[in-house]
Amino acid sequence: MKAIVCEEFGLPSTLQYKEVASLKPKKDEVLVRVSACSVNFPDTLIIQGLYQFKPTLPFIPGSDIAGVVKEVGENVTAFKVGDAVFGFAMNGGFAEEVIVQSNAIFPKPENMDFPIAASFLMAYGTSYHALKDRAKLQKGETLVVLGASGGVGLAAVQLGKLMGAKVIAAASTDEKLALCKHYGADLTINYEKEDLKKRIKELTDGKGADVIYDPVGGHNTEQALRATAWEGRLLVVGFAAGTIPKIPLNLTLLKGCQIMGIFWGSFAMQFPKKNYQNTMELMQWFSQGKLKPHIHQIFPLKETAKALEEMMQRKVKGKIVIQNK
Repeated sequence: MKAIVCEEFGLPSTLQYKEVASLKPKKDEVLVRVSACSVNFPDTLIIQGLYQFKPTLPFIPGSDIAGVVKEVGENVTAFKVGDAVFGFAMNGGFAEEVIVQSNAIFPKPENMDFPIAASFLMAYGTSYHALKDRAKLQKGETLVVLGASGGVGLAAVQLGKLMGAKVIAAASTDEKLALCKHYGADLTINYEKEDLKKRIKELTDGKGADVIYDPVGGHNTEQALRATAWEGRLLVVGFAAGTIPKIPLNLTLLKGCQIMGIFWGSFAMQFPKKNYQNTMELMQWFSQGKLKPHIHQIFPLKETAKALEEMMQRKVKGKIVIQNK
């Protein structure tokens, strides 16, 4: 089979598009013929050896997959050959076939095409876990989403509205913010033109935000934290800006606020039943037409490096997808 192989840590240009050996599922695993795999910001870090964990070289990156079951392990009863599925693999998604744990995939609805399915689980799973399980976002609260035009950001905007929050989308361009408005944001902040802390305070009548959803990091994190309400919650989702911020902890004392780490992949592996329940709730909203990922662009497998470069250059609105023929 063809695959994108990382043989040395480095930029996307170091990745190899090559033939690799076919795979065989173990007893609790499923072999999926990959139809689509979306690109997530962590993919750009993993290939550089900059993520929370370093895979053993060589490896095939890519996690957010959708496809058709080709073979099942001897203990697998929930799926059969030919089933259309979507799910999460620790790695291996940028290939024609991938091995996944049977409890990490879900049946794909007929009305969900493969690129949409491959764009759904990580973005919406991360955002729902963050807002529901960690922040416990309540109806009527104010949610500020940083990096709101990205994959997880747009998911947070949509979910925040469905959960009854007032949603303020923050992003780096007016074009990105227009997309956020289209997906339901009540108010917007261009943090390249406006003072983030000041505008959050102004848009909340001086109270501050109840919840900050931050997949960006960098210098805006502290400014957002300074604009939280009493007992506010800062959700640390990622560091797309490339800088891990250092936060003065006295701010948590002064505001009675909490800083919460969000690692959906670890949550999903440690608590599969809870993740399953969340996913079923998300799928119900999808079936009602209330959730839909925004697809920025689709690339063929052999152009995965180009797709990753687009992600690193912060050109992406919504999701980029790698699609096999």
